[in-house]
Amino acid sequence: MTQRTWTGLATMGLAIAFNIPYAVLAVIFDYPEILRLSAADVLTRFAGGGAQLLISWSGFMLAALALVPLGAALSVTADRLTRRPALAIGAAIAAGLSGLAQAIGLSRWVFVVPALARDHANPASTPEARNAFERSFELLNSYGGVAIGEQIGQWLLALFVIQVATMQWQEQDRPAALIGIATAALIAVGTGEGLAIALGGSGALFSMATITGFLGLTIWLIATGITLLRAPRAA
Repeated sequence: MTQRTWTGLATMGLAIAFNIPYAVLAVIFDYPEILRLSAADVLTRFAGGGAQLLISWSGFMLAALALVPLGAALSVTADRLTRRPALAIGAAIAAGLSGLAQAIGLSRWVFVVPALARDHANPASTPEARNAFERSFELLNSYGGVAIGEQIGQWLLALFVIQVATMQWQEQDRPAALIGIATAALIAVGTGEGLAIALGGSGALFSMATITGFLGLTIWLIATGITLLRAPRAA
């Protein structure tokens, strides 16, 4: 198979792979609604999640990290480097940084939260110690999750999608381009959730935009993969 075919299959595979751990976490951990609960409730639920919960978070992190090579493969092709070098290189860089930022944000659930949850659930822990664990979780979630994963990661993801969608539009792949433009807009709007919460407001509408945007991302990746699996258009 050609590199174009492999990239198309990998693109569709990522669309599926990204949603599997998300769906599992939604079922066994009430994600992302659980993030609206108190730190004590989250840590208690996490401590009772077992290995399945940890493996699911690990899969979610690896799916985000897979955007790094896939974004480069989607963005940097011989034709795009020749015709649209700035967009091609810019999209590859944005995808790589987005994948890293989101993976770093998600990695807290694999390498840090388990210890906090375990110590929080320890019967020997004093109320003061539990309060310290809860405060540590809140700070970790605000910085690693909201700041790095959701703000930086999602802005870079929106930048990657809009640049690839622009190239798709110029290449006459209008359906995928339109889906990509809408997806990038929704993901960008969704980043307002963290700021809204920091200002003391409700981030519910922004959260809905993020969820819809990532659903659009799934559809866009599948549409892009289908385009790659078809014969390329004549120049």
